[in-house]
Amino acid sequence: MSPQEVARTLEEAHQRIRSARTDYDGDLRTGIDLGTATCVITVVDAEGMPVWIDFDRTAAVRDGVVVDFAAAAAAVRKLKATAEAELGVELHNAATAFPPCIGEADSRACRFVLEGAGFDEVTLIDEVSAANKTLEVTDGVVIDVGGGSTGVGVFQSGALTALDDRPGGGHHLDLILAGSRGLTVAEAEELKRTGTDDHLAILRPGIERIGSSIRDLTRGAEHLELHLAGGALMLPGADTTISKYLGRSVRAYPHALLITPLGIARYAS
Repeated sequence: MSPQEVARTLEEAHQRIRSARTDYDGDLRTGIDLGTATCVITVVDAEGMPVWIDFDRTAAVRDGVVVDFAAAAAAVRKLKATAEAELGVELHNAATAFPPCIGEADSRACRFVLEGAGFDEVTLIDEVSAANKTLEVTDGVVIDVGGGSTGVGVFQSGALTALDDRPGGGHHLDLILAGSRGLTVAEAEELKRTGTDDHLAILRPGIERIGSSIRDLTRGAEHLELHLAGGALMLPGADTTISKYLGRSVRAYPHALLITPLGIARYAS
């Protein structure tokens, strides 16, 4: 898929936030992104195109690890019920994703959350592979910058040849901004989402730390273009900062926070 096609798909996904599409084809599939800052439900049709997207701000998951099972299940149950009411159908099967290196036990906990919320069959996938289900990168590096960690996957000739992650993501940028501006972390997160470049100088050390993790996890693949997914780096100039820091080509996408949720839904059976 070309970058232009990806951009059009992400724009369509953005239009589906709490606004259902009724002219969908075939059976529906559901993805649940249990993020550090936000839990996102994405429903796609048989062609993998977005039909409904909704979210709930919950702190029940930290760095891909479920720290409050009841709160996480309640958030998913609420999102599922709202989606079913809007679409007029029952949603039975879903997929969810986990950071590449959280371990088998913690990844299973993500599945248990969805089962506890009423889904019958749950598919598990790592977040980087989910992101690339949207981007369809054949030769390149897909980087999923979440709230707590940065996942990096190297794709060559369509195959995932390396996968790893490092601590550091949007939450760490919030901490930097909060400390600099005398705000709470929640206030810093809201300020960061305003989409201005006023904060770039303050956040540069945190962005370059993410760049350092990318460099360490892609040694031997320096010739490949970097593709940024996730909402943490949706700041004007963040992609340029990483490109200059690493001396590499970096591609950013509109509505990048929807890349991984959309890919998760496409993995549902």
